[in-house]
Amino acid sequence: MNHSLMIVIAAAVITREDGCLLLVRKHGSDIFIQPGGKLEVGEHPRQALCRELQEELGLNVAEQDLTPLGQGSAPAAHEAGHTVRAEFFGLQLPQALAEGLQVAAELAELRWIDPAQPGDLPIAALSRDFVLPHFGSPR
Repeated sequence: MNHSLMIVIAAAVITREDGCLLLVRKHGSDIFIQPGGKLEVGEHPRQALCRELQEELGLNVAEQDLTPLGQGSAPAAHEAGHTVRAEFFGLQLPQALAEGLQVAAELAELRWIDPAQPGDLPIAALSRDFVLPHFGSPR
C-alpha cells in the first residue's frame, strides 16, 4: 500500500441508548461517514477525536470517555485514489444528548440509523464494511 496516499483519521462509533448509530455527511457530498477527522501533527487519535467532535457536533467529550475499538482501512470516500486508516473509538450517548446534537463546521447532516438495517443510505466503504458489521449492535 502506498503510504503517501494514506489518510490517517480518528473516528467515533457513537451509539445511543436504543442501539442506533450516528453517521454524518459533509457539505458537497452525499456519502455518510463516521464522525471524526484527520490527526494534526503530533496529535494522539483520542485528542483528535475530541477536537473533531467539539468542532463538528458541539459535543464535549473527555478522552477517557472514548473506548478503543481498533483500526480499519478502506478506500477514502472523499479523496479518490487514497486509502483511509481509522482508529475507532466507541461512545454511547444518553438519548436526550443524542437528540440534541447539531452539525457544524464541514458537516451538512447527521443521521441516526439502525446498524442492522441501514436501508439505501449511501454509506462510505469504511463505515459500511467495517463499522456496521463489527460495531453496530442491532436493536
